[in-house]
Amino acid sequence: MAGIKEAIVARENYSFKKYQKEMMRKKKAEEKKLRKLEKKAKGAAPESEQVVSDQAALE
Repeated sequence: MAGIKEAIVARENYSFKKYQKEMMRKKKAEEKKLRKLEKKAKGAAPESEQVVSDQAALE
């Protein structure tokens, strides 16, 4: 009987590892989304100013 208890080894909690992996994936996706929005915001500002100056030059 004692041999059976010694043979039992702790198993990994795969569902927790899966949860952690999923959370890291979501976090990374959210960071990427924010970077894209920041890049778009920075890129859009000079273009809008350029459009205004181009319109003024046409008049």
